[in-house]
Amino acid sequence: MTTESYPSAQKPQKPRVIRQAGASEAVYGFGLIGAWIYYFTHAATLLLGVLGFFKGIVWPAMLVYEALKYLHM
Repeated sequence: MTTESYPSAQKPQKPRVIRQAGASEAVYGFGLIGAWIYYFTHAATLLLGVLGFFKGIVWPAMLVYEALKYLHM
């Protein structure tokens, strides 16, 4: 009687993904909350409050647009 050893089948391992972008996400998050507070406190009507919500989401695009307009680019 012989015993044969079969190589054990190894499960393929998923590659490890390491994300290192926490600082920029935190800055955007604080800016988002600050923009919402600013727009909500200055809103005179419900419609302006809803508009302020959407402005708060896209505030970086508005900031870059105004900066480029100021620099005449």
